[in-house]
Amino acid sequence: MNKLFFCIIFLFIQVSYGKSWQDNSEIERLFVDNNVVGTFVLYDVQQDQLIGCNQIRANTRFIPASTFKIINSLIGLATKTVKDIDEKLPYGGKPQPIKTWQQDMGLREAIKVSNVPIYQELARRIGIAKMQANIKLLNYGNTNIGQVVDNFWLVGPLKISAVEQAIFLAELAQQKLPYDKKVQQAVHEITLLDQGENWQLHGKTGWADNHQPDIGWFVGWVEKEGKIYSFALNIDMLEPKKDISKRIAIVKQSLKLLGIL
Repeated sequence: MNKLFFCIIFLFIQVSYGKSWQDNSEIERLFVDNNVVGTFVLYDVQQDQLIGCNQIRANTRFIPASTFKIINSLIGLATKTVKDIDEKLPYGGKPQPIKTWQQDMGLREAIKVSNVPIYQELARRIGIAKMQANIKLLNYGNTNIGQVVDNFWLVGPLKISAVEQAIFLAELAQQKLPYDKKVQQAVHEITLLDQGENWQLHGKTGWADNHQPDIGWFVGWVEKEGKIYSFALNIDMLEPKKDISKRIAIVKQSLKLLGIL
């Protein structure tokens, strides 16, 4: 019965995405060495191939948490809810669990410190109708945002898989989303994390603490010598304070193993 189930899932994955999957045992070993359960998937755009580990989990949907700030930024700019990435939004004046969140910010600054109240205010200004329409336009995850506009990415019902994240981000990296290229370029600008002589690393972390266990995310893409490699990682964070740093570490180690960083 279990074998039949996994065969059906495997066939579903191939039909759904039409992309070949290549397991990488060295990347799988990184999860073992770091004592975490999770998945990593890299989408090589030029080869149209997925590379990673734990394919079943890579196609399992989870709450996106703060990785949704990428999409929230896109929609906010595309709907002209904010005029640009530096227009300040109010945080609301209430005490926050992170002190740096207790100030008004534009998206450029807010995404860097993952400012939840700023992005909740952005979502409220976008409104439920426009938010739902744009989520469907982008075909993001299960496209279900429910009836509450300012927390659906934190507590559900919105969910997305690592494979879906990687494929979506490949479209953003190539500026192929159904938005003005200036909007997509602005999000490129605020998601840039690091760069070298011939490469750029873009990304956003996430921490879904309304899930049992907590789910840690790191998603993004690398542009290297004109080629695009998008990626997504999620892990179970059984010990969040200990496991939180492993998100970025495992991704960077994986990208180095693949010769991308």
